[in-house]
Amino acid sequence: MGSLEGKVTLVTGASRGIGKGIAIGLGEEGATVYITGRSLDSSNVTEGVSGSLRETQLAVQDAGGICIPVMVDHSDDQQVRLLFERIQDEQKGQLDLLVNNAFSGVQALKEGYEKPFWECVDNLWDAVNDVGLRSHYIASVFAARLMIQRQQGLICTISSWGGMSYIFGAAYGAGKAACDRLAADMAVELKPYNVASLSIWPGIVGTEHISSLALQMGEDKPRNQQSQVISQGYNWETPLLTGRVIAALAADRTVMRFTGRVRVVAELAEHYGLFDKDGLRPVSLRSLRFIAPMFWPLLIKYASLIPNINIPWFLLLWGILQSPKI
Repeated sequence: MGSLEGKVTLVTGASRGIGKGIAIGLGEEGATVYITGRSLDSSNVTEGVSGSLRETQLAVQDAGGICIPVMVDHSDDQQVRLLFERIQDEQKGQLDLLVNNAFSGVQALKEGYEKPFWECVDNLWDAVNDVGLRSHYIASVFAARLMIQRQQGLICTISSWGGMSYIFGAAYGAGKAACDRLAADMAVELKPYNVASLSIWPGIVGTEHISSLALQMGEDKPRNQQSQVISQGYNWETPLLTGRVIAALAADRTVMRFTGRVRVVAELAEHYGLFDKDGLRPVSLRSLRFIAPMFWPLLIKYASLIPNINIPWFLLLWGILQSPKI
């Protein structure tokens, strides 16, 4: 019997990538998983990339879960409203977990790669932060209305290290920092109702898009050590690791101790004793085991000998990371 059997969960943006991995991770533990996306099957795939809700549904069912695909464009509030009304009717008001993962800005980010914000298309902000920030708020509104009635629930908002340091530009960084703040402030208002809200930071996840971008980085910057280490796939995670971590959070009866905080996938995996799809456990991006080879690539072959010690946040902010200074 899985730890999430009888639990009702929702993962937005689950046609592919991290969302698909999260849905499978929940399915492994026997959850009922609603998944959303704009591509129900291969006949209506968008953005020219593979992946559909039907494919994710089959993968979740193979893992042991119950999967219900729903076509939703998260830029349309009415479609989101109807989604939650359906969950309310079909599950008698039960929703134990919402994972805010929908994101529609990948193509815009790729087109603006290494361009300053003033040279990017005028709608870059909306492309990155309409479905990817605003949509998370709207979904959380509807989810909270269900969860507070039952005095329990968990909302996980997928964010990234871009909320603390420059990665893909101004629009992306502002959006991810806002996701972190959204999760934290929702936690304040949800705490009296025993509903937790967390911001989740995966590491370098080998999705279709990231793999393509890493290859491009390696070709464009052959002399850049960091780009070469990343393009080699060092310390990459698969989407399933994020899924297994969120499944563990959803099954944790003491999850309220984490509410309002940013949690790193690799660090939670170590906390819960979880491993990735390949049986390995990647380290946190603030671990000495990751940081040292980034600056001295020759250390990759000796990575297992480097202590897995997480650098304190205040030291990272003082040095490597570029978070705003007060």
